[in-house]
Amino acid sequence: MLSKEKMARINTLAKKSKAKGLTPAEAKEQTKLRKEYLETFRHSMRSTIENTRMFDPEGNEVTPQKVRDIQKNKNLH
Repeated sequence: MLSKEKMARINTLAKKSKAKGLTPAEAKEQTKLRKEYLETFRHSMRSTIENTRMFDPEGNEVTPQKVRDIQKNKNLH
């Protein structure tokens, strides 16, 4: 997860961009921060999915095979 300072900076730049535009340096900073945010989000989401098992109402596991294979390779379940 990104630090509170980085998240605040992302929001500040977004508001400034909408209000009056960004300088070239600020635009580069915004792009870098957005990229870092997306990488962190994707990693977190991937981890959540890989650690989740799904079951139907009857109690049968219905986790997709691709996810099961990843879990098996990482010795998660």
